[in-house]
Amino acid sequence: MKKMEVPRRTFLHLAAVAAALPAASPGWAQTYPSRPITIVIAFPPGGSTDVIGRILSERMRPSVGQSVVIENVGGANGSIGTGRVARAAPDGYTLTIGNWNNFVANGALYSLQFDLRNDFKPIALLSETPLLLAAKKNMPAQDLKEFIAWLKANPNKASEGHSGIGSVGHVAGYFFQKVTGARFGFVPYRGGGPAVQDLVAGNIDFIMNAATDSMQQARAGSVKAFAVTANRRLSGLPEIPTVDEAGLPRFYFSQWFGLWAPKQTPDNIIRRLNDAVVDALADPEVHSRVADLGQEIYPRERQTPEALAALHRAEIDKWWPIIKEANIKGE
Repeated sequence: MKKMEVPRRTFLHLAAVAAALPAASPGWAQTYPSRPITIVIAFPPGGSTDVIGRILSERMRPSVGQSVVIENVGGANGSIGTGRVARAAPDGYTLTIGNWNNFVANGALYSLQFDLRNDFKPIALLSETPLLLAAKKNMPAQDLKEFIAWLKANPNKASEGHSGIGSVGHVAGYFFQKVTGARFGFVPYRGGGPAVQDLVAGNIDFIMNAATDSMQQARAGSVKAFAVTANRRLSGLPEIPTVDEAGLPRFYFSQWFGLWAPKQTPDNIIRRLNDAVVDALADPEVHSRVADLGQEIYPRERQTPEALAALHRAEIDKWWPIIKEANIKGE
């Protein structure tokens, strides 16, 4: 009896360990996702983040085998929706698309209830777009040089609309003043879409928002597009000169986009989501639609969590001191 006691105990111990293995193994997430995934867009519908989110969500559905739902939660330059995802369960079912506004500038603008550097887990770097400097249709200037001259001849009479205090358009406007010597007022909106609507209506004089926001209006001739803030022309709007060509050399700004999950989301879920994103971004139709919007998809080797994390750190290191020096504060 004594000889059989040890093997029996060993067998029972091994059986218990084996029973526990599926729960502890990374393979437990092979059933993910088993229900719809929500991508929170921290801005109103119609803006660049919303548009890229909807294109991505449509193409991700076949890869993940579930619906991918867009939910717009705007306000405070994207801080409200971003905070919601920071507090969400790290189970891969609540994600967000971050951009320069809500994942860089907000850290220098607000006393946030979450940590931009530590409360999120990067999934994939998606795309980027330069800004499009566009004016209302009845603006007397015909090009960027004439526009700058008009601004300087009419100090503090013009208004620039932007998608929130500390947004890329707001910061770009501040540096535009610094570089050109022009002076004008700022009008904040809850997103790029509403700013463009007011520009078309003639309620503001110009914008410097992500090109995605106003490309359709520029093509239709309902706004005057003077330049893109890049060193090469947009494939979707090739007739618009770069800032170098238009007379404001090296005035470069870009709005980039990345997909994020709450911190502590398991690595295998991050990998599953990254695979779905990479597959979506490889679709020629997605490439075409993104190009039509004035955005460029990052090369495959940069569509990684590591590349997004590196860009995020570099942008924070670059822009936080500049925003603080400018004394731009969130409202």
